[in-house]
Order: sequence, then C-alpha cells, then structure tokens
Amino acid sequence: MLDDEPPATDDADDAWRPPDHGRGRRRNRFAGLSLAVKGVIAVCVLTAFLVLADRWAVLYAEHRAAQQLKKELKLTAAPEVEIEGFPFLTQLADRRVDELKITVPDVAADRVTLAEVSATAHDVRIEGSGPTDISGAYVDAMHGEVLLSFADMNRELGASQVTFTGHGSDRVLARGTLPVAGHDVKVRADATIRRLGASGISTDIDGMRLDIGDLATYRPGTRADEGLHLTAESVRRITEETDKAKRLLAIPAIAHRAGVPDSAVRQALRGDKKISEVTGAPRFVHSLMKTNLIDIAIDHPWLLQKLGLDPSLLKGLSQLTRPQLADRLSLAFRLPKLPGDHGYVRLRDVHVEKDGIRVDLSGAGLTVGR
Repeated sequence: MLDDEPPATDDADDAWRPPDHGRGRRRNRFAGLSLAVKGVIAVCVLTAFLVLADRWAVLYAEHRAAQQLKKELKLTAAPEVEIEGFPFLTQLADRRVDELKITVPDVAADRVTLAEVSATAHDVRIEGSGPTDISGAYVDAMHGEVLLSFADMNRELGASQVTFTGHGSDRVLARGTLPVAGHDVKVRADATIRRLGASGISTDIDGMRLDIGDLATYRPGTRADEGLHLTAESVRRITEETDKAKRLLAIPAIAHRAGVPDSAVRQALRGDKKISEVTGAPRFVHSLMKTNLIDIAIDHPWLLQKLGLDPSLLKGLSQLTRPQLADRLSLAFRLPKLPGDHGYVRLRDVHVEKDGIRVDLSGAGLTVGR
C-alpha cells in the first residue's frame, strides 16, 4: 500500500500557487523592446507634446490678435485670424510670422455694410517681451479684397423694395419701386462703378426712370427728354377717346408743339372726324409723347386728372430731383480709416460680380497695437 503513494518532495516551487493571468507579462511589456524602438517611441511622444504646445500657442496668438483688431477697428465682433506656417513657436522665437490671414465680416462703410473684408499679411513682425506678451505687430505687406454684397444692399438700401443686380464688369442695375406722394412707382436706373481715389468707390447713376403704371414715365432732370411724359399706350388710348383728345388739343401749348395750325384745331374741335384725323396722325402722337406734362400741368392743373393721373404726383415728382434720386440709389462707400500713423491701404481694382461688388486691396507698413 505504501509503495503506491506518490513520492514526497521538499521543493517549495512545486507548492500550489494561484493561477497567473498575465500580470507579470503586463509589468514587463517593454522589457523585450530594443533601445532603438524605445527611442523612437520617446521621440514620438515628445513630438506630440511639442505639436500640442505649438497649436496652443497659435490659438492663443490668434485670439490676442483678434481681440486687438476688434478694439482698434471698433468692430462689433472679433475678426477671424489665422496664422499660417508650422511650427509657430520657432516663428514666435524669431518675433516674425511669415503669413497671417484676417477675415472681418460686416464692416460699416458710410450707408452700406461691407459683407466681408479679407486680407493676407506677409512678413509680420511681432512686438512684445515674451511668448505670452504680444503687444502689437508690424505688417510689411498685405493684399486682400472687399465684398459689397448685393443681398446686403437690397436689405439696407432697398427699403423701398429696390433690388440691385450685376450687369457686366462695372455696371449695377437697380430695379423696384419707390413711394411718391402715396403711390408706388416703378424705378429703374443703371449705376456705373468706379474707383474713387485710394480708399473708396463711386457710382455714376444714369438711365433713371420712374414708371407710373402704363400711363406715364418720369425722368428727373431738365433736358428736353426728361420730365413727365405719356407712354405710347397712354397716347393711343387718349386718341381713341374723343373727349380726352379734344381737351388736349384745346391746350395751345400742346397744339403748337405738335405743329397743328389754329385753323385745324378749330375744325377738329367742331367735328369728331377731324379730331380723329388730327390726333391720330403720327406727328401728333410723337409730339405728345415728347411733351413734358409737368410744364403743361402747371398752367392746366386738371390735365393730369383727366389723363388718369393723381395730381399730387405732380408735386411729389417735381420735388424728386435727379441728385436726390441718385443719392438714394448710390452704392458709393469709403473704407474706414485704419488705426496707426504709418502705412497705407489702397484700392487697386473694382469689378462687379454675380454676388456683389468686389474690390482688391493692397497695403504696406501697417501697425497694430503698440
């Protein structure tokens, strides 16, 4: 029986132990790695920390620059500032940034708001005593552009429901309605866009016309083709109505401008056949369309009403002079004055695009902060 028992042993290593679930292997994870691999891992970790520090420094510098620009330009919101180039810390140590991009939305410029002003600054020298003490900057050169959006102009200048659209590279069309003496009259005008000096653009308003339904057209000004004139459709209806035709022909100024002799006038006023013959003649129709009704209506105030026009329009239209109407449709603006006593920003080119008016900028020697 004793011979069947297992032999006794004194080796402590053979004593029972709890199972090993890999704790030892976790403690020795890097034990088998070579020094070269460990060095690569260390370099990667260090690089990650340096990149993180570099990006943090960039964000801090961009925030400081945005706040400084907001303060000096008196903006309602901080602009978007983006510092180009990597690494930034080496640029900061050198106190010089290769490239800096700035985007400023909604900049007030006279009667309009510039939808966006964007600029790229090159060779920016940083002022300050340390990495976290950035007190200002000096910009050696910059270029950028300004967008004057048609959508903004329609909202800001189109209170009378006037809309602006581009036409070609230097023209803007204004179309819509304007209130005149309690009536909404259709307005149309063409604006030619030009650069005004070094800091603004001008608009030459031409082709201004107010349409009063299909009855008459008003063109502000003092030239022969300006004033209040009947439309071709309105004249056609007048010549077809004997009563209105007689009233017009009875006004000497109209008859004389149409070249109708007094004897023909007397005959026409006595017979319907003759009145149709006289007022239906192409010469009479053409002359009547060229006649400025404002001049005639001053002596014959009933005329406009007989023609289907509200007499109050006469006063309202006569007060709407060409300069006043041009000013209401003007898109001119000047860039706000930049801070600092040194450097310049100039407009280089102006061109009309589908979404608005774009203006190219250039500048040099600009200072921000101290």
